[in-house]
Amino acid sequence: MKVVASQPTGGLLKKTKSLLQKQGALVSLILLIIFGSFRYDTFLTDINIINILKQNSMIGLVAIGMTFVILMKGIDLSVGSLLALGGVMAATLSPYGLVVALVGPILLTTLLGCVNGLIIAKLRIEPFIVTLAMMIGVRGFVYAFTKEKTISVDDRYTQFFIDLGNGAFIGVPNPIWIFFVALFISSFILLQTKFGRNVYAIGGNEDAARLMGIRVDRMKIMVYALTGALAGITGIILAGRLGGAAQPVAGNMWELDAIAAVVIGGTLLSGGRGGVLGTFVGVMLLGVVLNIINLEGTLDSWWQPVIRGTFLIFIVIIQAQLLKRQNLSKKRRKQV
Repeated sequence: MKVVASQPTGGLLKKTKSLLQKQGALVSLILLIIFGSFRYDTFLTDINIINILKQNSMIGLVAIGMTFVILMKGIDLSVGSLLALGGVMAATLSPYGLVVALVGPILLTTLLGCVNGLIIAKLRIEPFIVTLAMMIGVRGFVYAFTKEKTISVDDRYTQFFIDLGNGAFIGVPNPIWIFFVALFISSFILLQTKFGRNVYAIGGNEDAARLMGIRVDRMKIMVYALTGALAGITGIILAGRLGGAAQPVAGNMWELDAIAAVVIGGTLLSGGRGGVLGTFVGVMLLGVVLNIINLEGTLDSWWQPVIRGTFLIFIVIIQAQLLKRQNLSKKRRKQV
């Protein structure tokens, strides 16, 4: 008689540990949703779910661009400032027509993204320094240009901007639609196109990517341009959400929220691993955490950045440990 041995407890623990390592953010999100559904009667209502998605859709747009950058082992600290610039330019250019108000700011922020990529690629300066300088310079320009005052959209197009930021299509707010369309397109690009494969290749090993014939410098310029474009689009949407008005302080510290969402979603800061679907989970995880804090009502709003920072450092530590183990495992395989 053949006896089938039961799976040892160690094997189950190993699989559980592997699941948490690979899908920790998703598991955490599911657990938080379960907790919230039992704790608060209003948590799983249509209104609250739509509110979570709408509140985090714009951070999500910025985070999509940040995902591409981090996958290539880069960073972009200028997206918050470019977002503010996009909104301000949209309001400023609105007297010249709706097309100019929509296209002009995106072209400008895309161009500044290209400048980031060009300096990083051609002059070999660290992305942190380049984008930090861009962040400071653009934010300073926005403050000087607006004199730190809100700029309103031309009266002829105020309603269009309001509808863009606060309107809805078949009951779903427009910012959510825009976010999901961007999410689908970017996911397709990363997973199904040569461009996406090149992004992963450069992030995995830039020198090897060059030897493979990948035009690394051009790829960097294009990715930073993409990040700038998404920041500009987000700025326009935010101006609509604010009632057709652009604020010079808009997007302040959003770059850190975007980085946190990307990293929490599983994209490694060392590059070459991750994706926008993980970023979506990271965005939603942060959004659900803050929503639960608001529903609980016992914590002051000033604690929200503390919680985000704690989440980020916790995930970075886990990623560092995972990377060490992966490198050690690779070394052992090579020795064998």
